[in-house]
Amino acid sequence: MIRKSIKRVTAAVLFMSITVSSMFFLTSCKKSGGSSKNRIVVFNYGDYIDSTLLDKFEKETGIKVVYEEFLTPEAMYTKYKNGAVDYDLICCSDYMLDKMIKEKDVRKIDYDRMKYIKNIGETYWNLSKSFDKTLSYTVPYYWGTVGILYNKKMVDKVPDSWDALWDKKYKNNIIMQNSVRDSFLPALIRHGYSINTTDKNELKIALDDLKQQKDIVQSYLVDEIRDDMANNQAAMGLIYSGEASIAQDYNDDLEYVVPKEGSNIWMDSWVIPKGGKNYDGAVKFLDFLCREDVAMTNFEYIYYSTPNEAVLKDIDDEEKAERNAIFPSDDVIKRCKIFSYLGKDAEEYYNRLWKELKVY
Repeated sequence: MIRKSIKRVTAAVLFMSITVSSMFFLTSCKKSGGSSKNRIVVFNYGDYIDSTLLDKFEKETGIKVVYEEFLTPEAMYTKYKNGAVDYDLICCSDYMLDKMIKEKDVRKIDYDRMKYIKNIGETYWNLSKSFDKTLSYTVPYYWGTVGILYNKKMVDKVPDSWDALWDKKYKNNIIMQNSVRDSFLPALIRHGYSINTTDKNELKIALDDLKQQKDIVQSYLVDEIRDDMANNQAAMGLIYSGEASIAQDYNDDLEYVVPKEGSNIWMDSWVIPKGGKNYDGAVKFLDFLCREDVAMTNFEYIYYSTPNEAVLKDIDDEEKAERNAIFPSDDVIKRCKIFSYLGKDAEEYYNRLWKELKVY
């Protein structure tokens, strides 16, 4: 299988118009009190679904999909808690879903009503147990690792240690994540600390490391990292594996590595918020996403690691070997841990340290 990279670029442009129209529709529905039985309101990361599938679902079911996007889990949570929109489905990352589950903000999902839920492999349900302990509230969507994307022509050796992100020879050639947990990740691991630590002394040491590093960091970005790396704008960047794979499609000089000290393995999943108005429609949409033909179309567009084994069986071993970013080895997976929600006090402390770093 060869991924059609140009399809993603074209679709991204179309997606912008869909998002804008969806936001207008949300506003008008909120004011008019339109029926919620023939529509679902979906909140997801930016550019994280093949938009043609929204039309497909609407044609098959008669249920209108109102779609909104967010950039970070924190941005999602803030808008969700604001209560201006009654979302029927939210896709987000493990630690934020852990928080929502603990706060009793989500509803149990009736898996018995999902014909295609069987396509989600046991391995991915086991990963989900770290944030959905009873496996009652989530449906796995995509997963991956956090590592270093590097340009072979701009580094003198493989950056297989997190220490590479502190190497002064690469001043102004390093891109970090504009995300508190992700950027604290390498700073914590290089000292042997847990990525889920709440120890203030350990966090202060990590902050000091990030402050020292800041002088050599070119920028703090999110999705733009893949674009800058693809355009030879930096030697290396802290990146999600799926984004790394996309960048590699555009630049043959890019390679991805999960440092030897270990990293984060993340799981993005769907939940049904308690405030949603169309539970039945939400379950239908989740089942639709699990269907083999739909999941394959979505995989070819997103090209992240999929938990759908009906899709995985159609991907040959050669492609898996070539795509180490989205098909990591068992050894890599064993070195990685999932982020946990650390509680309100720890969350506020992390955010305080992050603000201190940004103004440093």
